[in-house]
Amino acid sequence: MISRNIDIEKLREQIEVGSFLALARALTLVENGIHPAEDLLKSLTINREIPVVGITGPPGAGKSTLVNAVTDECIKRDKKVAILAVDPTSPFNYGSLLGDRIRMSKHFNHPNVYIRSVATRGSLGGISSKSIEMTDVLRASNFDLIIVETVGVGQSEVEIAGLADKTILVLVPEAGDEIQHIKSGLMEIAQAFVVNKADRDGADIFANGLKKMVKEQHQQIPVFKTIADKNEGIDVLCDWIFNSHVSINIKLEYLLAEQAVKLIQNKMMKDVDKNQILLRIKSELQEKSFNLYNFVEQWI
Repeated sequence: MISRNIDIEKLREQIEVGSFLALARALTLVENGIHPAEDLLKSLTINREIPVVGITGPPGAGKSTLVNAVTDECIKRDKKVAILAVDPTSPFNYGSLLGDRIRMSKHFNHPNVYIRSVATRGSLGGISSKSIEMTDVLRASNFDLIIVETVGVGQSEVEIAGLADKTILVLVPEAGDEIQHIKSGLMEIAQAFVVNKADRDGADIFANGLKKMVKEQHQQIPVFKTIADKNEGIDVLCDWIFNSHVSINIKLEYLLAEQAVKLIQNKMMKDVDKNQILLRIKSELQEKSFNLYNFVEQWI
């Protein structure tokens, strides 16, 4: 158990110089809402110059493999990288189902790479208030790049825009028939498309289709082709990540407002205990007149 007798100033100083032990401790405090997490967050100097890149897309697109490849390229460039892997939450214990991403294990002991998983905690879009807070902790340290990989379900592609400076939407050639179904909202939040597994049939046709769609929307969104498991096309993608200045269509104040709403919602819900609700429902279900909506109203 983490001691409550924590010197916040000392912890903050250790975070700023890049101590992985201090980061691990701070992120555990923040993720679990352990005192003095709130005071720590208020004390941080958050460096918004550190780029936060969101990587999202449907399951099977190879997002984690792409993150691995980008991390390899960053190591070659002597960049310090933090990876926040947003994993699906178990509906039974609110734990992370994928843990610490075993497939990223080769980077765990590298001095320039910090990897942390965070559960979605019931957020349908994959980004919880804890993701926001933990990203800000990382932004208070001395990284050159922060990568946030989302689960790619529900509205994650839209929600990641409230957290990341640049959002990369990862797709595969097999998604070619779905181009026409990509919502225009994605055009507003995606700053780059990556066609991964570009050695598969139809990759060129799919990439050209994306470029045509971008042109029709009068957008300036690059389309990259990568083969992440072979590290092909990654250097060009990293050049864009570190050197391009994208025009984000959603203004900073709106992004921060979205973050504020999530944080406020989290604070308002912190005293809602799922186990207490479960026990009370179990008791009240014995009455045939049980009505879920009346129950919720009474609980509120």
